[in-house]
Amino acid sequence: MTKELWRQLCLRRWAPCKPPSVVLGTQTWKQYYLCRSELEFRVESGRPQDFVCKAISGHTGQIDQLAYVSPNEYRFDGGAKSVVCTVSSDCTVRAWDLHEGTEIWSSPVQPAPLVSLVAYPQLQLVVTVDTQGLIIVWKAETGCEQASFCLPTSSSAMEACDHPDGTFLLVRKIQQDTLQEAAPPSVHSDHTEMFPQVFHTQSLPHQSEDKSPVSTTFPIRQSSRACWAPDEAARLMVMHRDDRGTQLVVTTFELKTKKSRDRVNILAQQLASFPLPDTMMPHLMQGHGSQMILLASRSELVLFTIHGLQLVAFQDHQRPITSMWVDLNRVITSSLDLSLRVYVWNKENKLPVLKSCYHLLGGSHRWASGFTHVKSDSMSIAGVEARSSGTSILRSYYYKVQLG
Repeated sequence: MTKELWRQLCLRRWAPCKPPSVVLGTQTWKQYYLCRSELEFRVESGRPQDFVCKAISGHTGQIDQLAYVSPNEYRFDGGAKSVVCTVSSDCTVRAWDLHEGTEIWSSPVQPAPLVSLVAYPQLQLVVTVDTQGLIIVWKAETGCEQASFCLPTSSSAMEACDHPDGTFLLVRKIQQDTLQEAAPPSVHSDHTEMFPQVFHTQSLPHQSEDKSPVSTTFPIRQSSRACWAPDEAARLMVMHRDDRGTQLVVTTFELKTKKSRDRVNILAQQLASFPLPDTMMPHLMQGHGSQMILLASRSELVLFTIHGLQLVAFQDHQRPITSMWVDLNRVITSSLDLSLRVYVWNKENKLPVLKSCYHLLGGSHRWASGFTHVKSDSMSIAGVEARSSGTSILRSYYYKVQLG
């Protein structure tokens, strides 16, 4: 019953991970240790009795994106909730309680379909953009509109960025193919079919209108995917064609900034590069740690090191993988075969090894055409299940964990 012994056990096991790792709340250190250990066992074992599964409907159109607005905290004192927001072609944004399986709020019908959203869980804000370029900031708790901003053209992507002076939003405009600061974190990449370009986000909040953002262009043609190494401040992996344009290659760069008297320059140093097998045509790419690259090629999931060592390949899905969620503990894939696949990282080895655990199944193939998106927090998994009628529903899988 010694509190300090349980505290040391918790910090030794979980504090080395990136925050948030230990959020005590009103529970004791012993309760936290026992509950989180039990949760990790259940996440890996995948027993049906360990899940609360719910199908949540409400949108009358297709769900195009979802994002968690609840902080990713391990809390077992009843103070944590899993809440996601979704945008849909029915011109609304909605918030959902995954544990209860209920809708929290829905926005008024907007003039145009909403196509993308980003969330700021710590600020409890959600930002959406529609097909006409209208950006709206919503209060995540109530759905009240906080601010709006209209782009001169439509947008294809948004990204939330953190900065010492505050959080801001990066928006990619389709026609101009540039990044514009749209609201009051680090380098951000914007890759095109020809030359991937990297912007120095530290300078963006103080950018004057008569100066171009600090950026650099990589001498790489026909790039198709790019992702960051989460454990490194500025390590970028780019998938592209070789000089002859015949083979896919993954090249890893270390990015550094060099300050002169009146400007900042971005320097890119090649760290590693390797060719992909001719049979692979990856459409999804994610980084893990500082050395790992996950690639999804049709229905196959493959784990490489940045130097090209293939560690493992999985062919668990029967149809193409549509999305991939990667965090410190798990990898979750969604597929058109109407299943989600859960993988767990084994961190006992020098290089993390991925272990395939179990499937989470969706609804009937008679009514559904597969999962299109998946995301997760510490307590739940949320998947978007596309219906044959052209609509979508949320399907949530919530872990049962009680205080001991």
